[in-house]
Amino acid sequence: MPNSNSNPLCNTINSNFYNVLVTGSKGQLGSEIKELSSNYSYNFFFTDRSNIDITSKDSIKEYCQINNVNVIINCAAYTAVDKAESDIENADLINRKAVKKLSIVAKELNIKLIHISTDYVFDGKNFKPYCEEFQTNPQSIYGKTKLDGENEMRDINPINSIIIRTSWVYSFYGNNFVKTMLRLGKEKEELGVIFDQIGTPTYAKDLAKIILDIIPNVNNNKVEILNFSNEGVLSWYDFAKEIMKMAKLNCKINPIETYQYPTPAKRPHYSLLNKAKIKKEFNVEIPYWKDGLDDCLKRLGVRK
Repeated sequence: MPNSNSNPLCNTINSNFYNVLVTGSKGQLGSEIKELSSNYSYNFFFTDRSNIDITSKDSIKEYCQINNVNVIINCAAYTAVDKAESDIENADLINRKAVKKLSIVAKELNIKLIHISTDYVFDGKNFKPYCEEFQTNPQSIYGKTKLDGENEMRDINPINSIIIRTSWVYSFYGNNFVKTMLRLGKEKEELGVIFDQIGTPTYAKDLAKIILDIIPNVNNNKVEILNFSNEGVLSWYDFAKEIMKMAKLNCKINPIETYQYPTPAKRPHYSLLNKAKIKKEFNVEIPYWKDGLDDCLKRLGVRK
């Protein structure tokens, strides 16, 4: 059974049993799912490149058949945004081709597929929060390959499957902006952080919990797209300021513009996601971004 804090809609789990394959299980989201897994009665299979090749249909299908998998959570992704600009083949392999293979197997074996995508599918030129149906226009190879993966999945259309677009992911696990700021905050007296890119951080633990809670209620005839990030609006500068404040680090954060910190890949200037759809369809409450950051910093041992 889900723990008592889980979404009450998930009580339907009594009449179902889920064998859940988690790909990319050593990444930020996969690791958070693994930590939360003991709160759920699902039977989990945590995998990575060492025990399943998600670029091979045969490898995926064999694994799913042997283990009677009926839910796949695809956390695997090529997320090195700047490296992708020069490593197009590998970015395409993981972000598009692997999603296509997973979708084919999901359709053939009637498996629910939950796939994680990104705010980078948008160009960031909007001035109001992006809804799921808004026009996509990726400005980077990473964003393009993630959108291509979405389109492959939607074309194949495994039933009872969803795409969750998220943004600015960080976690207790892996390498991320929060950990970078904590490290630099201890090493330097001041830092320049971009203030003209606006969005919302996503605490991977909060996303993981939402995914696990909604599994029993994913029931649709065509692939649906949902947005998820924590609540709130801020810039990377604001995020860095709050990290330093909560961690009680004396590093001064200076606001800089994007052009002052050039990168190979172009980032969206505005990528705030409208979460009305996931809240309405699954009756979920989304935590405020500062609450997620507070929890993460406590787990990292920098807050009491």
